[in-house]
Amino acid sequence: MAPAGRHRRPTPRPLSRLPLVLTAGGAGLALPLVSASGAGAASGGLWDKVAQCESSGNWSTNTGNGHFGGLQFTPSTWKAFGGTVHASRADLATRAQQVAVAEKVLDAQGPGAWPVCSVRAGLTRDRAADGSTARRAASEPGEAAPRTGTATARQASARTDGTGPAAVGDGRGHHRVVPGDTLSGIAEEHDVRGGWQRLYTANRTVVGGDPDLIVPGQRLDLPGRQVQERPAAPGTGQEAANDPAEQSRSRQDGQRKERERQRAAEQHRAAEQQKAAERQKAAEQKEAAEQKEAAERRRAAERERAAERERAAEQQKKQKAAAAKEAPASSGWTAPVRGYASGTAYGVSGPHWASGHHTGQDFAVPTGTSVRAVTDGTVVAAGWGGSYGYQVVLRHADGKYTQYAHLSSISVRTGERVTGGRQIGRSGSTGNSTGPHLHFEVRTGPGYGSDIDPRAYLRQHGVTL
Repeated sequence: MAPAGRHRRPTPRPLSRLPLVLTAGGAGLALPLVSASGAGAASGGLWDKVAQCESSGNWSTNTGNGHFGGLQFTPSTWKAFGGTVHASRADLATRAQQVAVAEKVLDAQGPGAWPVCSVRAGLTRDRAADGSTARRAASEPGEAAPRTGTATARQASARTDGTGPAAVGDGRGHHRVVPGDTLSGIAEEHDVRGGWQRLYTANRTVVGGDPDLIVPGQRLDLPGRQVQERPAAPGTGQEAANDPAEQSRSRQDGQRKERERQRAAEQHRAAEQQKAAERQKAAEQKEAAEQKEAAERRRAAERERAAERERAAEQQKKQKAAAAKEAPASSGWTAPVRGYASGTAYGVSGPHWASGHHTGQDFAVPTGTSVRAVTDGTVVAAGWGGSYGYQVVLRHADGKYTQYAHLSSISVRTGERVTGGRQIGRSGSTGNSTGPHLHFEVRTGPGYGSDIDPRAYLRQHGVTL
């Protein structure tokens, strides 16, 4: 906006412990060595639009997301662009101070520093200021030194009645200090090679020992100037405007700035195109990697299914072989268990048995192994057998009895008829047992003490243990 329409100043804050930065005006001024360029400054209205988008217009917001203030500065950006001169974080600075830092960021990084909100607000690098972002005077604590405008504007203000100080840029390679001037601003405006440092060196006898203090009315030499300017004569100020040399310089400055703007725009477009190409390439690479990974997962799943089919076929084959192995002998007789290891044999003597010897044949098998009737018979006992644990006793047609002891479970009932090879229980370690096994005993009568050799009995019927 125009200078007369500047936004309302915020309520002054307590003075910072940092030194105040003043502009030229009054008896003296402190001079910031680097002032933000006004060429790419955005209008105050634009910054308000950006802030409305970034933080709902809250210039002191701190939500804990790592971004602070109305324009959502990160601490590193705030520090890199001189924000800590005003406050330790952006949310602790005034709106004007945040805008001053934002203009530096805009000059250096362009509107891409606010990639979404700059588009919504219409913020561009070459969008000229409407006056609302002119730098604050020394009366506003902690804000950057003001720029007073172009050389023509200063000349007009200095020569309105022909009685004021000599014109700014008086045509002899000199500059007359006016309120609001800064060494860096003067050096930039007059294209002084070597910047403010050379300007100060050339005018040290005028400025004095403190390069941060200049006084309105001081006449400064402009070293490194190539164009000779004519002195301004007293009058209405129209002479400078009608001066062909001044007009030529103005045109050249405008053309130079336009070339710089176009070059910056081209560089920005080229950078954006490169970023878009890189994003496209990254997306294609990611898609290719995902497709490759999906294909590999499909191949792995197919291999696993094939292996599962092979395992199932092998298991089925083993089950068939085991079933064939456990089937009763063609004579109708079979061993009481399959896949066993021989344990204590019949007739082994020792103090562990009441009769003085082992009365049966032990088969070392895991708990849960299927126990089968060796031939057809009738169940005469099915339950707890004392030291034998859970047992089943069968009576056969030849008058002999077979006992199956230390079972973990029983599958038949007393009085039930069973056929040879039928499961009557499962092995275990119940009763007086030192570990899982089947105690198999053959008797001539139903009670203890009538035992005979079980191996010999089975061999008589074609079963070899």
